[in-house]
Amino acid sequence: MAGERSSGTGRLLTGVAWAVLLVGLWLWGKDVTSGPFGTGAPTTGDVAAVGRPVLGIALPDPHDPIGPARPSRVEFPSIGVTAPVVARGLDGDGAVDPPPFDTPQTVGWYERGAQPGEDGAALLVGHVDTRTKPAVFYGLSSARPGDKVNVSRADGKVTEFTVEDVQVVDRDAFDAKKVYGQHRPGRAELRLITCGGTFDKEAGAYTANVVVSAYLTDVHKPSAA
Repeated sequence: MAGERSSGTGRLLTGVAWAVLLVGLWLWGKDVTSGPFGTGAPTTGDVAAVGRPVLGIALPDPHDPIGPARPSRVEFPSIGVTAPVVARGLDGDGAVDPPPFDTPQTVGWYERGAQPGEDGAALLVGHVDTRTKPAVFYGLSSARPGDKVNVSRADGKVTEFTVEDVQVVDRDAFDAKKVYGQHRPGRAELRLITCGGTFDKEAGAYTANVVVSAYLTDVHKPSAA
C-alpha cells in the first residue's frame, strides 16, 4: 500500500516523478482529460457505479458541471489533508512538474487539463513522503468510496467531490487513458494520484500508483458579503 516505507532509507522523491512522467509521455492536455475513454475494467480495484451500493454505501447522484475556475485549496477530511493547490505545467523532459521537493505538503494541479468542477477529469498530484517524513498524500490509499473531497476555487466556490473508486495500479500495467481519462461523459471528475506499492531501491521508484477517482456531487456558493 502507499505509505509503506522504511525509516532511514534516505530515498529520494522519485516515485511521484515517475507517475507524472507517464502522464507527460501520454501528452496530457485538455484533449485527454476532457473526453471520455469508455468504462473498461481498471487494472485493479472495484469500479463503483454511481447510484449503486459500494461496500454498503449508496453514492449520490452527480452534480452538473460548472464553469471553469482555478483551484486554490483541497480538503480531504477522512485522510487529514488540508493543503494549498498550485498550478503545474510540464518540465524540460515533457513530464508534468510536481510540487517542489521543499514543499511536500502542497498539491499540484495540472493546469493544461480540466479545472475542478468543469466537464472532464481534473488531475491533482502529490508526494507520498520525503526522506524523513510523510508528505501530503501519505494517507491517500486509506480513502474509501463515499469520502468527500472539497476543492476551493478562485471564483470563491467550493466544489465537493465524492470518492467512487480507489485503485493501486501496478506500473507495469499502467494505462494512462483508463486511469486518468474521464470515466463517464458529461461529469466533472477528479483524480488524486500519488505513489503506491513498495519502493524499488534498484529502480529508484515505487512499484505502483494510488489513484483515487471522485466526481462532483455538490457546489457551495460563495457566502454573501
